Amino acid sequence: MKQFSLLDLSPIPEGQSAGHAIANTIALGVAAEKAGYHRYWLAEHHNMPGIASAATSLIIAQVAAATKTMRVGAGGIMLPNHAPLVIAEQFGTLATLYPDRIDLGLGRAPGSDMETARALRRHMAPEDSFPQDVQELIRYFGTEDSKVRAVPGHGTHVPVWILGSSLYGAQLAAFLGLPYAFASHFAPDMLEQALEIYRSSFQPSETLKEPYAMMAAGVCVADTDEEARYLRSSQLLAFAKLRTGKAGKLPLPVDDIDARIPAPVLHQVNHALSCSASGAPDTVYRGLDELITRYKPDELIVTGMIHDHGARVHSFELAAKVLKSLVSSA
Repeated sequence: MKQFSLLDLSPIPEGQSAGHAIANTIALGVAAEKAGYHRYWLAEHHNMPGIASAATSLIIAQVAAATKTMRVGAGGIMLPNHAPLVIAEQFGTLATLYPDRIDLGLGRAPGSDMETARALRRHMAPEDSFPQDVQELIRYFGTEDSKVRAVPGHGTHVPVWILGSSLYGAQLAAFLGLPYAFASHFAPDMLEQALEIYRSSFQPSETLKEPYAMMAAGVCVADTDEEARYLRSSQLLAFAKLRTGKAGKLPLPVDDIDARIPAPVLHQVNHALSCSASGAPDTVYRGLDELITRYKPDELIVTGMIHDHGARVHSFELAAKVLKSLVSSA
């Protein structure tokens, strides 16, 4: 593993507003830079009462403005929701404001339910234009002469990543010679197969000469295993509510998680979030070391939702110390 990074879903805790969540995201970005994270990504979600990063490029701009050296970007933008030119202009503007610091991860999913997708004015065409849209977007960042240019954007060469939770993204990233990030923090089942396909079928490009794979993992680090178990209960509750169609703000933590979530649902939640490590620093070190040894990512991006902002910052600060030790021992 060469680098470690942070994925922030900008959670809105119960009892707080989207404004609080955005302020927390900016503060966490500042703390992440001090802690040594290589990049800080935010994700596009819509119609989600507990996530404040719907206007992803705007939040990226706020985090980039509050930091100095850390890379900031999207993990990711759901490209089917947008015209490639619009995204090229947005991220070209970000790259102009913050040179050599902006990343653009692209996803194929809508990041919402179908009714919300229609509200985004998506053209619900049966054909899949994602590969063509990705290539169109990359051209806008290049120096190729064209009647249509992204201004700003033209010539910025914003790094483009392909994101995925299935084999499709792995195949596309390999074919286009782009870096690849797998969403194993909530969809771990195809991680091993996707990485194998990406690495074995990778075609070198002007962008990338060798495959570069990132995997995502959940973390919840506290001073003790017991405290981490308590803090992580908020994320388990939130994911259970999402799975049962009752999405809401990030719940307060509880001591009796087994009594709050029906056993079959909790089993599903624990499986979906199994690519993770939770506990005191030593416990998390062992958990992350096992994941890194098994999957051999070039980069690990960690994420985690904790209701209390101070505890969340502390968790990622402790995680950074663990990750630094794992990088130095690699």
